[in-house]
Amino acid sequence: MKLLNLTVRFACEIAALVALVWWGWPFVGWLVALVVVVMWGLVVAPKASHRLPDPPRLLVELVIFASAIVAFYETAGATVAGVFGVLAVVSACLVRVWPEPIR
Repeated sequence: MKLLNLTVRFACEIAALVALVWWGWPFVGWLVALVVVVMWGLVVAPKASHRLPDPPRLLVELVIFASAIVAFYETAGATVAGVFGVLAVVSACLVRVWPEPIR
């Protein structure tokens, strides 16, 4: 189950970037996605140089995922946004139960 959750989580991270790029295509989307990648790499990722503790890290994740939900809603509709939202939030919560490996 832990491996499945990590796979879903990674898919949600990639899907969030896709949603943000799609929403703001061409220039704004790439810029927003770049900001998200830098933020994720600095404060959320397992090997982040300035990784935040929980709950602030969870808050950053939820803000990023919420932005992607809005982007999906505006570009792909409510069903896609809803499915993504459920998967992203459940996965973000389960990562606190089954922490990702830090190597």
